Order: sequence, then structure tokens, then C-alpha cells
Amino acid sequence: MDRTRSSGILMHISSLPGEYGIGDFGKEAYKFVDFLEKTKQKNWQVLPLGITGFGDSPYQSFSAFAGNPYFIDLDEFIKKGYLKKQEIVNHNLGDNPKRVNYGLLFKNKMKLLRMAYENSKFELKNTLKDYYEKENWLREFALFMAIKNHHDNKSWLYWDENFKDKNSKEVLEFENENQDEVYFWVFTQYCFLKQWLDLKSYANIKGINIIGDLPIYIAEDSSDMWGDTDLFHLDKNFFPKTVAGVPPDEFSDKGQLWGNPLYDWDAMEKDKYKWWIKRFEHSFKLYDILRIDHFRGFESYWEVDYDREDAVIGQWTKGPGMKLFAKVEKELGKLNILAEDLGIITDEVRKLLKDTGFPGMKILQHAFDSKGESEHVPHLYNKNTVVYTGTHDNSTIKGWFENLPKDDMEYAIRYLKLNYDEGLNWGIIRGAWSSVAYLAITTMQDILNYGDSATMNRPSTVGNNWVWRMEESEISDEVIKRLRDLTILYRR
Repeated sequence: MDRTRSSGILMHISSLPGEYGIGDFGKEAYKFVDFLEKTKQKNWQVLPLGITGFGDSPYQSFSAFAGNPYFIDLDEFIKKGYLKKQEIVNHNLGDNPKRVNYGLLFKNKMKLLRMAYENSKFELKNTLKDYYEKENWLREFALFMAIKNHHDNKSWLYWDENFKDKNSKEVLEFENENQDEVYFWVFTQYCFLKQWLDLKSYANIKGINIIGDLPIYIAEDSSDMWGDTDLFHLDKNFFPKTVAGVPPDEFSDKGQLWGNPLYDWDAMEKDKYKWWIKRFEHSFKLYDILRIDHFRGFESYWEVDYDREDAVIGQWTKGPGMKLFAKVEKELGKLNILAEDLGIITDEVRKLLKDTGFPGMKILQHAFDSKGESEHVPHLYNKNTVVYTGTHDNSTIKGWFENLPKDDMEYAIRYLKLNYDEGLNWGIIRGAWSSVAYLAITTMQDILNYGDSATMNRPSTVGNNWVWRMEESEISDEVIKRLRDLTILYRR
């Protein structure tokens, strides 16, 4: 596995600038790749690219396989004659270039995509049919979304009873009678995949890897759960018996109740982990490197009763451990995987990480404890490590310093010789870049020295997350030079 020393930037697609309400796979994405090339970065990390539902979180998707139609570049549709510029102008996709308005996108971008489908479906008929027949997850997803639309977008757990079984007579009749609606969803996935792979190819040609993000869990309201109920711990009405979360920690004194259904690992083992193998195989069509979110959940996971209001009361339950990863490697070979090994880490989790050989993560914002030694402090790293200045769940560096206890701040300043002339944000980035970790990642917010209003996600909160966007004019020549010089200096 390639462990060449390098660096990169965490920047989600939704945060790219552009005129259509949300970052997409259009010209600004290609400009961002050019920026990465100019600054000598070799990695672009994104958050999960799945189609988002309630709460707009990329970690709660309607499908573990489908891509988010919001990221489809509308300018390409103008070039191909599927849409007119004025039609886009007539549909409000958001007035604030610094924030995503998901409500407007749900209402208006989806309307525009339907218009584009109507104008292209005869031209693309055979192409879409071939794509539909080739992708073995697509029928389930497209049918799920068509039925969901038929039920006013309600969760599948509240659909008419006969529609809860994907092979029922009613579902098969619906599929037969609503092929156009099913194929609209096929169209969204075809366009998503084609545009994304074109962008990925552009990055790869310039020597830049795409680091993807695999959420450990799927959403309750998803085609995955609807399509494979036997693989989850559900009651007779298909509601989860227990759900995922984490116990109280530094982010929340009530823990984090994620609410995702939990896998029936015994059933998955009997099925030879086919669903997971399919998921990993699909992921490596999209990405060069894959970060597995909440890796510790494969060793043991926090299980909470479905009716709980928080995650304080729960239990640790054993996961599949090495059995899963050994099977995946046997079927797919060695994969370039990073493990998000944050949270409550036990000796058993450390052993699993060592047995897989996956590099773990360190976060510089967790390093500077003036009263004790944190495992995130750079002098404890080994080379098989990925160091982050912060993640999408952390404050920005500027926001972190504004709220850091005085003793911890003084420790960080002494340790990294920080000063205001260099900039505290650049000093922390320097700390990551200069470490022995083979891969160093910072966020675009930290490069631009934004405060906490640019934080991507605040764990245990709902609303006002996942909305930050960068404006086009904010990358200066000075920023490019500083990042490039730092990267050259530390041989990344």
C-alpha cells in the first residue's frame, strides 16, 4: 500500500463556490483541483457524496450507493440543450453565496433536474437502460425513491403496508406502471456518476488522489434497509429494535444519539458479508482512498434502545472485527483505507487497527492538554498515521483558539512556537505538515482562517449544519504561495 509522504485538503463538494446555490461538479470544482495542483497538494478529501435526507447530513443518506443529485452541474445541461439558462434563473436556488439553502434545492433544483430529464430521455433512452441493467443496486434505489415520491416523501416505515416488501405484488405493479418516474432517478445517478468520474479523472491526471468517506451506518429511511430488512435488527413492523450512537464524551454530556439502525452481524456473516463487499467495491469506483467513519464500531458499538431520547443509557456490543476485513481483502485485495479511530478507544480497538494495517487518525486540536499527555500530540505519532488540524466535526482553528483554556493555549504556543505574525492557523497547519505522519490534512476553512461560523457540523445539534460555502474570490495568491512553500519545505 502506498504510504508516500503527502498532504491534502478537506473540502466538501457542497462548499465549493458557484452560482447555483450549492457547490457542484462544474467549473469551480475543476478550479479547486487546479488550486490543489498549484499548492503541491496530492489529496482532496470530501465528505460522503450520498443523497441527503432529513437534517441534510451526508452521513444520513437515502442510499449507501447513490450520489447526491444536488451536485450535478447544470451548466453541462445548458451545453447539451437539456436546459436553458433562463429556466435556471427562474428557479431560485439560494440568494446567499456563503450558505446552502437545502429547502430551495429540494424544491427547485429537483424541478430543474426533472425538466432536464424530460428534454433528454429519448436521446438517452438506451444509455440509461444499459446503465440501469449494469448497476445491481440501482433498481432498489430508483424504485425506492419513486415509491417514496408517491407517498409524499414519507419515511418507508410509514408507507402503505403492501409497499414495505420490495417484491410484493403491489410494488411490482407500481414499478411496471411508473417506469418514467423510476427512470428519472436512474437519470440522476447516471449524470452524477459521469460528471463525478470526469472530475476525478481530471484530478488523477494532475497527480491528486480523491479521499472518500464511508459512513459506518446507513439511514433508517433508506433503500438499503427497505431492500435488505434481514440484514438489520428490526421488529416485526420493520422498526429498529436498537439504534447507534456514542456514549457521553467531550462533545456532549448526553452522548450522541445518531438513530441509525444496527446491522445483524450474524446474518451478514452467514451471507458472507456480500452487502459490505458490494459497498466497498462500489466505493473504490468513486474514490482512490477511503476513510471509514467510526471505525471503532466494527470492534464494539454503542447500542441504544429505539425509544430513548439520548445516548446516556446503552451497552457496548461486539462487532464483526477482523472477520469482515479479512473477507473484504480476500474478495477485493488490499484496499487503500484510512480508519477514523477517534472516540473511546480500547486495547481491542487498537488491536483491530493493527491487524488491519490501516492508518489511524490524529487531530491537532485534541493534542494540547496542559494537564496530561494526549495521544494526539505530534511527538507520539508513528508514520502510519493521518494527522488533521481538525475535521468537519471540530471548530475551525480560529474558533478553537477563541475558546481554548489559557493553559492549553500556552502549551500549544510553546510546543509549536506559534506567533501572530505567522498566523495561529498557519502555525497549526505547520505542526501537521512537519509531523512524521505520512499524510497531513487541513480544512479549507483553516487555510482561510475562518471563525466558527464556517464550522461544517456541530455534533449533537440539528439545523445550521453542512451549509458553509467558500466564495470564489477568497483564495489569494498569498494563500497559494504560503501553502505551496510549506508543502515543499516539509517534503509533502
